[in-house]
Amino acid sequence: MVMMYPRCLTVMRNNGSRWRRDLNTSQSRVYSVTGLDDYGYIKMINYIRNTKFSAESLLLTSNGPLPWDSDEYLKPALADDPLLQIDVEELSEVTAVTLSPAADDQVSLLLQRATQAEDRAQRAEEALARAMDDLHKLKLLAQGLVLNTDTSRGPSRSGAIAELREDEDEAYFSSYGHYSIHEEMLKDKVRTESYRDFMYRNMDIFKGKVVLDVGCGTGILSMFAAKAGARKVIAVDQSEIIYQAMDIVRSNKLEDTITLIKGRIEEIGLPVEKVDIIISEWMGYFLLFESMLDSVLYARDRYLAEDGLVYPDRCNISLAAVGDTQKHSDRIAFWDAVYDFKMTCMKKAVIPEPVVEMLKPETVISEPVVIRTIDCGSVTVSELEFTEDFSLKITASTFCTAIVGYFDIFFDKSCGNKVMFSTAPDCTKTHWKQTVFLLESPIPVKTGEELPGQITVHKNRKDPRALLITLDIAGRKQTYSLQ
Repeated sequence: MVMMYPRCLTVMRNNGSRWRRDLNTSQSRVYSVTGLDDYGYIKMINYIRNTKFSAESLLLTSNGPLPWDSDEYLKPALADDPLLQIDVEELSEVTAVTLSPAADDQVSLLLQRATQAEDRAQRAEEALARAMDDLHKLKLLAQGLVLNTDTSRGPSRSGAIAELREDEDEAYFSSYGHYSIHEEMLKDKVRTESYRDFMYRNMDIFKGKVVLDVGCGTGILSMFAAKAGARKVIAVDQSEIIYQAMDIVRSNKLEDTITLIKGRIEEIGLPVEKVDIIISEWMGYFLLFESMLDSVLYARDRYLAEDGLVYPDRCNISLAAVGDTQKHSDRIAFWDAVYDFKMTCMKKAVIPEPVVEMLKPETVISEPVVIRTIDCGSVTVSELEFTEDFSLKITASTFCTAIVGYFDIFFDKSCGNKVMFSTAPDCTKTHWKQTVFLLESPIPVKTGEELPGQITVHKNRKDPRALLITLDIAGRKQTYSLQ
């Protein structure tokens, strides 16, 4: 900040030096003020205010020590001193301010210029606020263009996961290098015990067979397969957890049966030409999030023998209507007043984010409907992106506030003892929970009526492991991003 003495000083910039000029004499003398920084000018102004120092006396200080050098002059002599709030460089189109000897006129001039600077600052703040508002609107527009892209145009990127480079997929595999996620999955009894029961109760399927475990993690499924009688198990994982899996396999003396390979299944080579069985726990939120099924299908098409089997062999995705006005109010209406501030613009950002949670079964207000059945032995990658019409039969007269999605998993084919599990709200909790799509506005519904809808599921083109899900419920359309 540059400070100015009102009676006789002009503060000027000249090659980085500050200069002062005596305007009270006809003979202009220029003094170089060396070492006088912004704090020095603050001290000078406060010194002049306190001591009523004259301009003529001030000029004599050029040949001696500065009388305002003490830090006591950092304290303002006047509250809100306008001379301490002026930046000469920001005054309109002038690089120097020439002051006349008349003190009153000069103070008035400086106050006038300070007022003008304040007005310009106010206008700048208003312009910035308008620009920020326009930027926010542009952001929402861009978000809408991305989320609501018509996916029926142009071919789908079949095999998008297989086409990813290792560095593009690094974040995904790194997330599975953390131990906590494996602990969570292993402690999910519904998940882990379903795989165990399927293999232990159907040992005739595994006896003497070569098994491929895609995305083996800690190796738990591989060890189940080995105990079920598999002759050889090949376990593949790209994440760092594979090194712990190696120790785990050795600790359980299964290294002669289980071979572990680090790498993406799309990029490595197996020590066998074909396998008899592929097992994998590939399911993500809303079943298809993370697109790991793509890798299982790649392995199936590349390595599975002609009469080979893939497990789980069948999966369903189901939808149901939800009526929970309190939760809708807590999560959507909440933004209308946050600590007495309006944040309604946040609704447009919050609604497209699905909520992964355990629903209370009593909040489900319709019969479920299966919108997609996947046969893992025959489905293609392109078929994992789809559009389906559906109709939900309402079971309670209330407001529909959301749509819930969940999935069922089946171990059926060739199994004498079939095993299945569900992630529905009325079933035992799993780490997948349910995926809830909040509606922007609740829809009034009555018992017995049909609530029509359409769902479109496709990969995010910029991140093939993420899902874009568009729901059209009774003519109200919203796109959600699961990522």
